[in-house]
Amino acid sequence: MKMSDIVLPEAIIAQLEAVDRNAVIREILDVIAPQVGLSDDDTATLYKAILQRENQGSTGLGKGVAVPHVKHRSIKQVTAAFARSETGVDFAALDREPVYSVFLLLSPADKPDEHLAAMEKIFKSLQNDTFRRFLRQASTREEILDLLKEAEEIAQA
Repeated sequence: MKMSDIVLPEAIIAQLEAVDRNAVIREILDVIAPQVGLSDDDTATLYKAILQRENQGSTGLGKGVAVPHVKHRSIKQVTAAFARSETGVDFAALDREPVYSVFLLLSPADKPDEHLAAMEKIFKSLQNDTFRRFLRQASTREEILDLLKEAEEIAQA
């Protein structure tokens, strides 16, 4: 599984408009929902499920990144969106620092192994300080796509 297999190019937001966690999640969901064929009802259900997950424990991992995620019956294949905040967002991250890079992961409820594989792929890439720094500096969708592809090449080397 590659990052480019997971992250939809059309679901990359190079500059978030939202400035708080809930609004960030809503903005990203609004971009990815039509890409994966979600109904308004399913999108609303996913939004509530993601917020519920966040309230149980933040997906802000520290080092400026968050990976909100949810498994749901309406999702047909593992899919992710990526969004970048120039100003940073309070995600109640483990290190209490603002989040600048957000990967939103949507997975089918009946494919937990694929969900875990996607999470592992995202986490592994985010362990690289240079990758995180370049993601934070990228200002266009094309730059972000290039970084995702480079991360795959580095991981395979």
